[in-house]
Amino acid sequence: MSLMSALHVGRGGLQTNQNALNTVAHNISNADTKGYTRQQVQLGDHVYQTIKYSYSSVSSQQIGLGVNYTQTRQVRDEFLDKLYRKESGRSAFYEVSYDALYHIENIFGEPGENPFQASVDRLWEAVEELSKDPSSAVNQGLLIQRASQFIDEANIINKELRSYQDDLNQQVYDNVQKINKFGKEIYELNKQIAKIEAAGVEHANDLRDRRNYCLDELAKLTNMTYSVDVFGNYNVKIDGETFVNRGQVYEIGVFTEDNGFYTPYWKHLADTKIDRYGRETLDISHAKVVDTSKPISTARNTDIGKLEALVYARGDHRANYTELETEEKYDNISRSLIMNVQAEFDRLIHDITTGINQVLEDAAKQNGFGYLCNPDGSPIQLFTKIASDTHIYNDATSTWDKMEEDPDKAETLFTVGNIRLNSDLAKQPTLLGFVKPDGSTDYETGQKLYQLFEEETHALNPNVKTLANFSDYYINLTNQIANSGNAYKKLTDDQQGTLGAATSAREQIIGVSTDEELTHMIKFQNAYNASSRYINAVDELLQHLINALA
Repeated sequence: MSLMSALHVGRGGLQTNQNALNTVAHNISNADTKGYTRQQVQLGDHVYQTIKYSYSSVSSQQIGLGVNYTQTRQVRDEFLDKLYRKESGRSAFYEVSYDALYHIENIFGEPGENPFQASVDRLWEAVEELSKDPSSAVNQGLLIQRASQFIDEANIINKELRSYQDDLNQQVYDNVQKINKFGKEIYELNKQIAKIEAAGVEHANDLRDRRNYCLDELAKLTNMTYSVDVFGNYNVKIDGETFVNRGQVYEIGVFTEDNGFYTPYWKHLADTKIDRYGRETLDISHAKVVDTSKPISTARNTDIGKLEALVYARGDHRANYTELETEEKYDNISRSLIMNVQAEFDRLIHDITTGINQVLEDAAKQNGFGYLCNPDGSPIQLFTKIASDTHIYNDATSTWDKMEEDPDKAETLFTVGNIRLNSDLAKQPTLLGFVKPDGSTDYETGQKLYQLFEEETHALNPNVKTLANFSDYYINLTNQIANSGNAYKKLTDDQQGTLGAATSAREQIIGVSTDEELTHMIKFQNAYNASSRYINAVDELLQHLINALA
């Protein structure tokens, strides 16, 4: 090897080890940077100098010109990336579900110092005292007081459930915006990376880190899959529908329903129709991003992503007791954590209020002569509806007929939020009287009110066959919430364990170990010094030859 070639070998060593030291320094400085992937220098052989071709030999006579810097690559494992992203999405789903149940449990004050259970029991106690002496003004006043507290606290719980449902609704909107933001960023990064790497000389590793970070975050929000095309672009799908490809981003829109709820939908799949009045309407029936008709199942991958969990937990409307009438109706709300609780809680309030009203109405009809009736002849009701009357006067029969409850007309329902205490009784509890036209005390009606709270005729929903009284019904409701919360807590903990194992395995590949990098730094520094001394030795030889031949 000539001395000039030897200098070339030394130069290659200096340059390669300097690049390696720069990469090590870059790794150490970004050890705590979120989304950063450990980088590694790849080394290869430099070109060979051929001295002689020999057809009789296995190979030609060649002299190597040293080491050569090939590229700085990211250290990643595609299998671990996909595993981590799927498990992080599933973990986010169960975290949202568990948080929703935990929040609902707190709304009911369970466990706590003043749970709603106490309000139900206090009303029952007031009815029990009334049954002992219905004509007592004290007992009548106690009943009105406890009934007022009962309906006020029921309305507070209803408002908090609605408020939390609205909060989840806003989260649905916010998360759709995040998903679109990450989609646009991935699309732009695809173009930037392709532009930088087009010449095949440089790798846009930091941009690749950002793209991988976007994929990681997107995987937490949705059931996301991706692939890489021949041009190196990442094509992303959400629940099997194309979201990002080489050509464009297919954004997710947010449709505002009549009840104010947001429904995520694919803009490119929605149909615009013209109604008979010439108005444009948007049909998203075949374009919804989240299909809540599917059962939640790990096997079907319907339990992945925060957006899916939010839509499932929130539901698509405010539920009430009418949706517990049949199994078919109940199936439409059973998958929603809040709607399920709303309907079951509403049934409790409906059955208590209408049950008490029915006992009073039956007593009025049985005794006649205006007993337990208003001045206009209508029966006195302990609870009335805010949006409509409870009875309508029938001119044909000269009687007061009960207003039928129509599930399609919310104002006709005895539902939480549409019930209030009779304002006349609130002002004058003794209007109840409970003294029959013949002057005797109406113990029979008092006893029927008490029996109303004792009879076990109420089931949580069509799928539950166990019957209970009002107090036990509420206990069953809160136990159901607690048991569901415990189940989701276990699923969340198990999923966290699975995600932790995937994260640990992944970090062993992509994570930066400062101890390992410092070891590499020492190695490349010594190699750099050795190359420097090698060049100095060659330089001295050249000087000696030049001086000797001069």
